Amino acid sequence: MANSSLVQAVIVNVEANEQISCFFNPKEYTFAKQNSWPTDQKTGANVPQMTFGGGQPATLQMELFFDTYADADRGQAKDVRKEYTDKLWKLMIVDESLKDKKNKKGRPPTVRFQWGSAWSFNAVISSLSQKFTLFLSDGTPVRATVAVTFQQIKDETQLAAQNPTSGGVGGDRLWTVGEGETLAWIAYKEYGDTSRWRSIADLNHLTDVRELIPGTVLVLPNG
Repeated sequence: MANSSLVQAVIVNVEANEQISCFFNPKEYTFAKQNSWPTDQKTGANVPQMTFGGGQPATLQMELFFDTYADADRGQAKDVRKEYTDKLWKLMIVDESLKDKKNKKGRPPTVRFQWGSAWSFNAVISSLSQKFTLFLSDGTPVRATVAVTFQQIKDETQLAAQNPTSGGVGGDRLWTVGEGETLAWIAYKEYGDTSRWRSIADLNHLTDVRELIPGTVLVLPNG
């Protein structure tokens, strides 16, 4: 089982404001970035003239692990796809409601990988591969690893600095729920007004506002 004392990493569907919690936090992740340097070969020169052709978007790569087999001995093991990985897969599928202004065609949603309040990464998912490694007797998959590559969509060096307690980028204000915290307490800490809990609940589509799960990342209203 995942360690409940650790803040869970989440993948946020930015357009739908929906969160997918990582069953286990990634063991490691890799950032990569490439720049283009075209060369102009000159006769008689030992080294060609190089010109900076621009930067490529940064990528974030990781492998996520999902497991529902732990409940098999109680006859409650569920399909790991339906419980977890299908939600990730849908982030690669075209959403017709997200129309491109030029060609009027839909696109997959933009996402944010968020781990606690330390940092986040705004991106699209450019690659996703899932491998199933354990099955029930009827063939139902109950364990899977998912290799995912996020591709950067914003140059974070051009963004204004954010409040370090928010953990957000690109103007988003985020709050990672701690043990025992309530919406009213969060509203007081952020706005000095406990009545603002309602706007936080509405923005995050919360139906059960009395019991917040530690590690949940909330989007806070601006202003």
